Amino acid sequence: MYLSSTRFENSAINEAQSFPKALKDFGYDFDEGGKLRKIDPNTRETTNEGYEFNVSRDVHYNQKRYEALGEVINQYVYELLEKEGLKRLPVPKDSDAPLELRSFIFADDEAFTNKKLMILIHGSGVVRAGQWARRLIINDNLNSGTQISYIRKAKQLGYGILVLNTNDNHRIINGHSEEIKAFISFQGSADPHEHMKTVWDDYVRPSLPKDIAIVAHRYGGVCTVKFAKENPEEFGKHVFAVGFTDSVHAIPGKECSPIVQTGRNWVSSEHPLDTPVDCASDDVPCISAGHPVHEMTSWSCIESLFKFLEERYDNRIKRKD
Repeated sequence: MYLSSTRFENSAINEAQSFPKALKDFGYDFDEGGKLRKIDPNTRETTNEGYEFNVSRDVHYNQKRYEALGEVINQYVYELLEKEGLKRLPVPKDSDAPLELRSFIFADDEAFTNKKLMILIHGSGVVRAGQWARRLIINDNLNSGTQISYIRKAKQLGYGILVLNTNDNHRIINGHSEEIKAFISFQGSADPHEHMKTVWDDYVRPSLPKDIAIVAHRYGGVCTVKFAKENPEEFGKHVFAVGFTDSVHAIPGKECSPIVQTGRNWVSSEHPLDTPVDCASDDVPCISAGHPVHEMTSWSCIESLFKFLEERYDNRIKRKD
């Protein structure tokens, strides 16, 4: 039983390793509209055909191929962040561990010098820095599936940008044989909550930003609430607004006053955008994101969410004056 199980696992590993490491080698590329499209093998131009999941009768193969494409997508989005002027920074900032055994975030040059800072936090699962939803990147487009639109709009409004990578918690390292693999949890980023705490300790707090806005999707909201609960005075002093998108957080007894006072949750709903709705996280006002699919909430509510942030910021400035 042990040998057969090992052979099956090794077969799956080898199979995954046989997939391409570049998007075009998969036979796909993003067109001018940000949609993932098949490449015509003769002309090498993108066609109107989207991603094809079922390319084999082997369901296991199709899923592994999709996951391998997802890893390529991760690197593609990292490159997009760099094209937007963001740089990769190690987490923890100072460590004896090599960079490949540390997590990382992305920030622009103004992130730690500008008085306004925006922190973007994705949800749980396979997504990495710069993504809202892998499914949308592959099956819809880069605008809805990535954080690029948020980054561009935030820059226009004078924010420095900090992009967290809360799901980047470990590496699987090959040993001397196929049967030996090491699971390495990252120092300072073993889980999403530790990642956020380390980023704040290493980068945010030393820069002393006066005005911070947080946009948190799904489980990113849970990370935000936990951090605010553990650091209420600092959070309340610096964070002027939290825009949740379909957050799954809960604040028992509404005991986390900084979140209650500064947050709003745009949730998946059939109702028009900004319609007040009931939701589980009713500790903050819940309004419709204008779309019934939770992955689409960040994209569908972007204009409303930024309007909320700017209104909160303007009120903050007026109070200071």
